[in-house]
Amino acid sequence: MEKSEDMPIWVFLAFSSINTRRGALLLIWACLVYSVYCIPWPLFFVDHSWVATFFLMDDWSWVGMMVPVLLWYWLSLRWLDNNSGWESSALS
Repeated sequence: MEKSEDMPIWVFLAFSSINTRRGALLLIWACLVYSVYCIPWPLFFVDHSWVATFFLMDDWSWVGMMVPVLLWYWLSLRWLDNNSGWESSALS
């Protein structure tokens, strides 16, 4: 994606190597899935040992990082949708 004059730097940094809206949506969905994975599920299911084996997170630090990143990607996508950012990058 090429940066236009009116595009904020935070939007450009979010999707600088992604050229399509579909690619941005795939990134957001992957980030959402990983955010759900990062919830410390073993703290909720203490009696099930397979939960601790499959879900390796045992604290909230990764969720604390993934939620702001997911919000950043989502807000960047909204900005590009509202300002026709995908059309200008598709033409070039």
